Amino acid sequence: MAFSQLMQHPEVLLLLLAPVFFICIFAEWWFGVRSNKLPNSAQYRIPEVLCNLALAAMHQLSDIVAGLFIASVYLAFFDWRLLDIEMSPLWFVALLVLQDFFYYWFHRASHRIRWMWAAHVVHHSSENMNFTTAFRQSLMYPIAGMWLFWLPLVVIGFDPQWVVFAVLLNLGLQFFVHTQAIKRLGPIEWVFNTPSHHRVHHGQNPQYIDKNYAGILIIWDKLFGTFEPEVDTVRYGITKPVNSFNPLTVTFAEWRDMWRDFQNKELTRKQKIIQLFSPPATHQSEHVKRTSKSSLDG
Repeated sequence: MAFSQLMQHPEVLLLLLAPVFFICIFAEWWFGVRSNKLPNSAQYRIPEVLCNLALAAMHQLSDIVAGLFIASVYLAFFDWRLLDIEMSPLWFVALLVLQDFFYYWFHRASHRIRWMWAAHVVHHSSENMNFTTAFRQSLMYPIAGMWLFWLPLVVIGFDPQWVVFAVLLNLGLQFFVHTQAIKRLGPIEWVFNTPSHHRVHHGQNPQYIDKNYAGILIIWDKLFGTFEPEVDTVRYGITKPVNSFNPLTVTFAEWRDMWRDFQNKELTRKQKIIQLFSPPATHQSEHVKRTSKSSLDG
């Protein structure tokens, strides 16, 4: 596919990158997992791999369907743009850096706002870390509001098609940080997100929770106080496990729990609204307390 054709349909970028992704998956399995050079938490277990692939397909489909609506919104805001940007190599670099900046805030919000966490938790719900973990994406991102974070780029004056391309390129490059086969990358660690930094982000160790939100550049975490180096062995997963390889269960578990809490008759209307947008850690703690109480009562 020619680049001009790709820019007409940037939503297919990840599909074009799929062969590279699968080559990396095979290499990780063949040279790392199969030869027992990687820890147990890097193993390729068929039920989970199939779940991850299904989640990726569902996410891709929802992006294509929702893209029709999102494109119309972006085009409407593009009429209000501040600048008439003629894309050039310099402007393209500026777009990638700005998009990564807004990705940091999207990612941070996805951990601190329960409504957004309900979608993003899918990506964190695995207790393993290998390249297929990157495929664990939610079809609910459009509902959660991910696309809202790229609106400033359109208002600045970047063509919506270039914005979508930058977003998907950022997501595609993040595939390569989901591995335990690469330890440290020397000076690269100072500026860029790396497997080591991202392993921390997937950890449920207390010191690792809500750290290293970087997409491509780790500098945002260092600037805004959310950086944490990898020191202790990472324990992957979330504090409220899903315990399922059913992609629909994985996708909707937190939405189900959020709806249950919203229906709590003991809460006022204001409290119900607040619990939708408060940090998810509060509700996870309450879940742990309820689970512990049920165990004691049993």
